[in-house]
Amino acid sequence: MTLDTSPGSNTPSARSGPRRPLPLSRRSRAGQAAAWTEEPARVLPESLPGAGARRRRLLSLWPLLVVLAVQAGLSLRLLWADTASQSEALYLRAGHLEWANWLHGTPIPPFPKYFSGAPVVYPPIGGIADSIGGLAGARVLSLAFMLGATILLWSTAGRLFGRRAACFAIALFALTGTTLHLGVFATYDAMSVFLVALAAWCVIRPGARGPATGWMLAGAAVLALANVAAYTTLLSDPIIVALALLTSPWTSRGLLAARRAGTVLAGTAALLGLVVAADRADYLGGFERTMVTRVAGSASAQSVLGQSWYWAGLLLVLAVSGVVISVATRQAAAQSVLLVFLTAALIFGPLEQAHLHTVATLNHHVGLGAWFAAIAAGYAVDRLIAAAPAGQSRTVTCGACVIALVFPAYLGIVQSRAFSSDWPNSSDFLAVFGPLADHASGPLLVEDPAVAEYYLPAGAQWQRWSSTRNITLPSGTYTGGPASGASVAGAGNAPVYANYIARGYFSAVALNFVDTTGLDRQIAADLRRNPHYHVVQVVPYGMEIPPVGQGSYVIWQYQASTKQAGYTPNR
Repeated sequence: MTLDTSPGSNTPSARSGPRRPLPLSRRSRAGQAAAWTEEPARVLPESLPGAGARRRRLLSLWPLLVVLAVQAGLSLRLLWADTASQSEALYLRAGHLEWANWLHGTPIPPFPKYFSGAPVVYPPIGGIADSIGGLAGARVLSLAFMLGATILLWSTAGRLFGRRAACFAIALFALTGTTLHLGVFATYDAMSVFLVALAAWCVIRPGARGPATGWMLAGAAVLALANVAAYTTLLSDPIIVALALLTSPWTSRGLLAARRAGTVLAGTAALLGLVVAADRADYLGGFERTMVTRVAGSASAQSVLGQSWYWAGLLLVLAVSGVVISVATRQAAAQSVLLVFLTAALIFGPLEQAHLHTVATLNHHVGLGAWFAAIAAGYAVDRLIAAAPAGQSRTVTCGACVIALVFPAYLGIVQSRAFSSDWPNSSDFLAVFGPLADHASGPLLVEDPAVAEYYLPAGAQWQRWSSTRNITLPSGTYTGGPASGASVAGAGNAPVYANYIARGYFSAVALNFVDTTGLDRQIAADLRRNPHYHVVQVVPYGMEIPPVGQGSYVIWQYQASTKQAGYTPNR
C-alpha cells in the first residue's frame, strides 16, 4: 500500500510511468492530501514489450501459485477423512429439496425459519456439486471458494502493502487450520468467506480514482449477498465500510472518502432492506431465532476464547505487531487505524461466540477473521524484513521468515485434521438403521437425523423424519421446535413425545443421548414402558463423550402386528 502525496498524482501523466511501492508516510506539513494509490507493487515497467511483460508478470505470480498448491494439497488430504457432518448433511439435503421444489413444486420443510442463512443461496449450489460428485464434489466446491479467497487476499494485500507483505499474508492465511478445514467443509462457510473477501477487494480496487461509485456499489452488492448467505457475516460489515473509508483519497477534507464509505453502507443497507421487504418465507424470523434469541450453549467464555487463541493466536500476535510497528514508526494515521480494524476482525467473532457460550460456529468466525488479520500480519513481517540492512542481511532475514512458516504449517495440519474428525463416523449407524428406515412405512424419530436423511433413500420423504427438537406430522407440520417458532437448539416437549410414543406413532427410534440428553432419557423411559418397542441394536459411533466414554446409538423398533398402517395420534 502506498500513499501518494504529489499534487498531480491523479493526472494521466503522473500515472503513465512505472513506479515502485513507497512506504506510507504522514501527511506533509503543507497539508497535501494523502491518497491511496490504485496500483500494487510492480515487478516490471509497463513499457516492456507486451509478450515479455506478460510472461514476466506471470512468473512473478509464482509465490501465489506455490501457496495455492500447498493449500489445495493440505485440504484435499481431508477430503475423505470422515462421513458428512450434521451441518454438511443438512445443507446439502436442503439444496436437493430446494431444487425439487423449484422444478416440481415438491413441498419442503420451512428451512428459512431455522437456518442461519438463506436456504436459497448456498444449499442449491452445494446440491448441484453433490449431484455431480457426491460429498467429495461438494467439498471440492468449498475448496474452490477458499482458494478464491486466497487469490483475493494476494491482490488486496498487494495493493495495500506491496507484494512481499502479500506473500506472507497468503501463506499465513492458507496454513491456518480453519482455512484448511473450511476448504473441505461442505457448508456455506467457505462461500461466505469468499464473498466477504470479494467485497473487500471491490472497495479497495479503485484506489485514488475518484468516487468509484460503481466499485463501491459492487462491493455493497457482494457484501449483502454474503450477509444473506450467512447471517454471521454481518460482523464483517463494519470492516468493509472501514476499508472503503480508510483506503480512499482524503481530498476535500475527507468528503470523497466519506462518500465512498457512505455508498457501501447505504448500498448494503438498501439491498438488505429489499430482502426484508420481500420476505415471504419468514427469513427475518429465522434470523431472529439463530442470531438474536439463540439459546446459549454450555461452553464457558474462557474455553471459547482459549480455543480461538489456540487456532489463531500466532496470527493475532503478528497482526497486533503490525499495529504497533505502524504507530511506533509514525506512519499515516489512516494506515494505523486500518490495521486496527483488520486485527479486530479476528476478535469480533470469538467475542460473540463467548457471549453465547458456544463453539457452534467458532470455526467460521475465526476463518473469516483470519482473512483480514492476515493482511496486518503480512505487513508486520514485511516491516521486519525491511528493517534489516539492505543486501545479504535482508535476504537472510527474509529466508528466516520463510523457514519460520514451518511452525504455522505444522499447527494448521494438526488442527485441520482435528476439525475434520470432530464428528462421529456414521457408517456403522447407517448400515444398521438404513434397512429399518427403508422397509418401515411409518414415521421415524432420530436424534439429529440430518446425516441419515442425507445418505438414506428414505431421506427424500422428509415428512417421515422427526428429531428430538420437534415431531413432524404426515401433513408436514410440526408439533414444536425451531421450525414452529421455538428457539434454535432447544429440546422438544417431553409430554408431547410421551403421548406419541404411547400411541405407537414411530416405527423406529434412534437416540444417542448427546445433544438433548435430558429429553432422550425421558423418551427412553417412555419407550421401555411401551411393550411394543424393543431395542434391536446398540451401535457405537466413535465419539468420546466424557465421562461416559464412547457414544452409542440405541435403536428401538415398533414390533406390534396390531399397529395400524398410517395411524396418527390425536393432535
